[in-house]
Amino acid sequence: MKFTIEEIKAEHQKVKSGADFPKYIQAIKNLGVSHYTAYVSDGNTEYFDTENHSAKTGSKYDVLQILENLNLENFKIQLKLHQQGGTDYMTFCKDCAENGVEGWKMDLNDMTCTYFDKKGKDILVEKVPS
Repeated sequence: MKFTIEEIKAEHQKVKSGADFPKYIQAIKNLGVSHYTAYVSDGNTEYFDTENHSAKTGSKYDVLQILENLNLENFKIQLKLHQQGGTDYMTFCKDCAENGVEGWKMDLNDMTCTYFDKKGKDILVEKVPS
């Protein structure tokens, strides 16, 4: 595997808000990450390379309860605020949990971010700005 979790964490430390996200994505893509899945409940993220080898971060924070009922419209409002730099990562994770969002899958080849609910159903796909 080309990258280490430590290298990814070093890049993630540079992210102060959602406004920094596109730079972060480009940096980890340059490390050799092809896609990853992030789980809101504890922050565990699994990163994959082009040969589908993976490395996990493990739990990053105390467990957040993901609400059963999805509130997609409110989530979209919180997401936009985060993307504009209005919230930090932890606040965004709490917003996800409170709106029924289980996590997201990033595809660094297609440059898409797909959010999913507790049932694993894709609920929103966004193009990541480059």
